[in-house]
Amino acid sequence: MALYILSFVLSFLLGLYLTPTMREAAIRFQIVDRPDGRLKTQREPVPYLGGLAVYLAFLVTLALTFTFDRQVLGLLLGGTLVLLLGLIDDLGFLSPYVKLSGQLLAAFVLVKSGIRIELVFLPDWIELPLSIFWIVGITNAFNIIDIMDGLAAGVGCICALVLFYVAVLNDRPVIAIMAISMAGALAAFVRFNFHPARIYLGDAGSLFIGCMLGSLTMIGSYTVRNPIAFLVPVVLLGVPIFDMLFVSYVRWRRKMPVFLGSPDHFALRLRKWRLSTRQTVLASYALTVIFGLASVAIIHSSLIGAIAILVVIVAIAWGLGFFLKKIDMIM
Repeated sequence: MALYILSFVLSFLLGLYLTPTMREAAIRFQIVDRPDGRLKTQREPVPYLGGLAVYLAFLVTLALTFTFDRQVLGLLLGGTLVLLLGLIDDLGFLSPYVKLSGQLLAAFVLVKSGIRIELVFLPDWIELPLSIFWIVGITNAFNIIDIMDGLAAGVGCICALVLFYVAVLNDRPVIAIMAISMAGALAAFVRFNFHPARIYLGDAGSLFIGCMLGSLTMIGSYTVRNPIAFLVPVVLLGVPIFDMLFVSYVRWRRKMPVFLGSPDHFALRLRKWRLSTRQTVLASYALTVIFGLASVAIIHSSLIGAIAILVVIVAIAWGLGFFLKKIDMIM
């Protein structure tokens, strides 16, 4: 346990040091997110490169506290690929298809390194494409929810802490050390990213967080007490998954390209309804905590209990989607 505490503290302190350093560098080189009056409604330009600070705090912590084996190297290589992909997009522009191609390459590297879904009732020819689909999907899900100060980083931090608990419970030190290191780096970053944000994650950061958490949840152990607990990663990452599915559905109904940015996100709808930015983000944190506790409960429950929890989660998601869809957004 001492190693886990050391990892969290070290990544947190590194994050506190690196985040303002990256902020100054971004301002100096004009790597900033400028208001556009549509989706980017901040009052003045906000520097990027926050994702690079999270990445470096995470990487240096692992280098100083953990031994790199094949899986760890695969995770770091895949995460580095999506980070560089996002960084290029932050510095200029990449088409959605180029970004998707890069994400598929990173997912292939991860699968090749042994980071893949392993379910006894699925053959390899289903597990492999499903693993790639999951990695790419969660990577983009965190990129999609990064539309409000503190949202993606805070949700990612909570998910990482729950994942750490599950990993310790199941004696999975690789997952535990990476999850707690990620949580420390993100906790430090949220201090500078919470409203009003002084620095943004950028695509580099949101893609990296999604890739890491998607990969780590995929290789965890969940089905000791009941077989349906393989759905725990879906529940744990319920907030970004919900927003991705909700946005995709709304854009499909409006016959809009799914990759086209629009103010359809659940957080923007809650703010349009009556919540402030801070209240919306805190409500998202609370929902993430609820999903995290539900995922832990599923692991510890009998089959009937796990099914009941899943039914409640689906009902909450359906009800929330129905409510949000009624909030009119000016396009």
